[in-house]
Amino acid sequence: MNFSSKHIEDVINEFAKLPGVGRKTAIRYLLHVLKQDDKETETFAAALINMKKELKHCSVCHNISDKEICNICSNHNRDKTVLCVVEDIRDVMAIESTQQYRGVYHVLGGIISPLDGIGPADLNIESLVKRISEGEIKEVIMAFSTTMEGDTTNFYLYKRLKEFNITVSTIARGISIGDELEYADEITLGRSITNRIPYENVLPIR
Repeated sequence: MNFSSKHIEDVINEFAKLPGVGRKTAIRYLLHVLKQDDKETETFAAALINMKKELKHCSVCHNISDKEICNICSNHNRDKTVLCVVEDIRDVMAIESTQQYRGVYHVLGGIISPLDGIGPADLNIESLVKRISEGEIKEVIMAFSTTMEGDTTNFYLYKRLKEFNITVSTIARGISIGDELEYADEITLGRSITNRIPYENVLPIR
């Protein structure tokens, strides 16, 4: 497709790089931006630039944050004895949207996937073990997608955490096999968290 402006072509190409955005959607985004006044466009651009410059990762849970310690970890109303371990920040957002969970989080930054070259050393597992060793945490909820990689990560973490005097649980299988948490509806995900079960109950019979 030929465009009358190199600037227009550049913007469409950048929008089209976003997940789930094809060329037609990118053109719609461009046309929307063109209809905005200069102030709105400048505000939008500034928000993106400031986000990239200012965002940090929480030094406690590895969630994204504006500060050294995120608002969830620093919130005195959260239950610091219950820790939910998730793959990435998308899962934190999905669980928070249910308003059913009042504990804290630990973001692994991925899941174990040998085919993709991702092993335990590539994830935030040692900092998780360190947090649990400090003694405040009484329950760890493993909240991973119901995939082979998610199940592998569940089992690895269970083996690492067995030595601690804590409850290790997993979300109930209200999430269909193969589904990712971020795509689950809020009611189903909320019930899966609320109705979590001890991980021992889902281990294969040996």
